[in-house]
Amino acid sequence: MDNEFKSPLAVRIIPCLDVDAGRVVKGVKFKGLKDAGDPAELARVYYMQGADELTFLDIGASHENRTTMVETVELVSREVFIPLTVGGGVRTVDDIRVLLNAGADKVAVCTAALKTPALISMGAEQFGSQCIVLSIDAKRCGSSWHAFTEGGRNDTGRDVLEWAEEAVRLGAGEILLNSIDKDGTGHGYDLELTKKVSESVGVPVIASGGAGSLEQIYEAVSLGRAEAVLLASLLHLKELSIIEIKEYLSARGVNVR
Repeated sequence: MDNEFKSPLAVRIIPCLDVDAGRVVKGVKFKGLKDAGDPAELARVYYMQGADELTFLDIGASHENRTTMVETVELVSREVFIPLTVGGGVRTVDDIRVLLNAGADKVAVCTAALKTPALISMGAEQFGSQCIVLSIDAKRCGSSWHAFTEGGRNDTGRDVLEWAEEAVRLGAGEILLNSIDKDGTGHGYDLELTKKVSESVGVPVIASGGAGSLEQIYEAVSLGRAEAVLLASLLHLKELSIIEIKEYLSARGVNVR
């Protein structure tokens, strides 16, 4: 296969565990959730396959007005020796501290950051920007994209590009960009959205939502300019392995770890 693209940095492959009631679940466009397994068991499998990082999102925490399931985070953190990002129900600096103490290396904020942007700056000030990930649940609204809260339930009306730029100014060290339109569809990442955000901020952008093939993962990096890709259904259903993904990307000229 001819080399087509040279990535300046090593692209990270990041499995995502969307957890609800202690189990990994997966749906389509944030709806119709189905059981996909035990978080600790899947974390162990992906770690052994060569995942660069792991993301754990307690998807019901914000909507149910509770904090992240710390016990589950502790179980997962014992299974993996790679960076672990945890999000869901994070409202305060104390919540960030609890998750970092439970084994998280980075904490993702979404709903609470939109409601209280100062949470980003306070978190970055106390723990460092490298610990603060802004998670954006984005959905196309007309000619732009809006940031949603409560697990994709509420449209804030905030323009995604403007919000990403503001969050980076406040201290976010990374953007986890979730496309609600593409989530779980297998139709590919939202390349236009990913590229626009990647080019507008000076921090790494993780593409999330829609991966259905090796080619689509490659496009997220080469066309979307993402520095990392988040994967869920493809891995949970054993349609692809992390090893296969890395070999394919490497053959296409992508620098992988």
